[in-house]
Amino acid sequence: MSDSSPLPPVRLHSEAELARAALSTPLLARAARLARWAGPDTRVDAGGSLVEEQLPAAADQLGLTGGDAAAYAAEAWRVALDSGLVEIADEDRGTVRTGEALALLTGSPQEVLTVWLAALETVLADASVPDLDDLVDALDEGGEIDFASLDWDPESEAEFLDGVLGNLYLLTVSEDGAGDGPVPLPALAASMIVPDDMGEPTDDVLEQVSDAMMRLDDQFRTLEPVGLVEYRPVDEALMADADEELAAPVEEADVSRYGMVRLTPLGAYGLRARLMEAGFEAPVVGELADKGADVLLDGTAAFGPS
Repeated sequence: MSDSSPLPPVRLHSEAELARAALSTPLLARAARLARWAGPDTRVDAGGSLVEEQLPAAADQLGLTGGDAAAYAAEAWRVALDSGLVEIADEDRGTVRTGEALALLTGSPQEVLTVWLAALETVLADASVPDLDDLVDALDEGGEIDFASLDWDPESEAEFLDGVLGNLYLLTVSEDGAGDGPVPLPALAASMIVPDDMGEPTDDVLEQVSDAMMRLDDQFRTLEPVGLVEYRPVDEALMADADEELAAPVEEADVSRYGMVRLTPLGAYGLRARLMEAGFEAPVVGELADKGADVLLDGTAAFGPS
């Protein structure tokens, strides 16, 4: 996706609607609850994470149960810290205090969305990190991560996810795209792997698409709680069947089993903000309505005749 020409205009919901959506996302709601729960007895480690013995209490505060409760609580705390809802008060003692951003959640819609965008950045960074089990397996004798054994390049992984999300945005806002509907996961994966001029994909390319789908399945599961997307995961039965070719063509009735992802209105707002920060021109439907004819002509010239 080139940043040399404007993207198709996106129709955004009002900031008030988007702010309400942001506050209702599971991850930001949990982060805010933990920020309000934290007190003088709350302790964090050198990296700012809640100490292990306090994770059960944090999970209980969030009403979380089950084997993943502590992990979800740790994730919510990390979002609270990174988005400024809580701050480190004393690094040596591991104490925290309420962050300035917590008050923004009861402020203007724009202030709420500022906090949500910070939370989104944290989750996007997490989504580009390999599974924890893989990280543990990659620890060398000195306790350092052997990135070579992981076959993981943090920069290229982040660029890959950015590319996928950029394509999802483009498919959502384009006239001939998915619009408000979901996009099949195989199509998104293929958009990053299969060359435009390739006719019939080779077996090697299909294998790359299949691998990309598995990565994206994990990543979209991570991104859904922050409200960026609505996601229907890949059918577990397909992943359990080692002989199933995930990248193979499927009947339309079965395509949903291979994963379906839809960009939410809040997600469209978030991705547009990130695209603009990256240098893309991402207009909004109606933003030229109150401008003069000269501005209107300049703003629409790049799209050409319909």
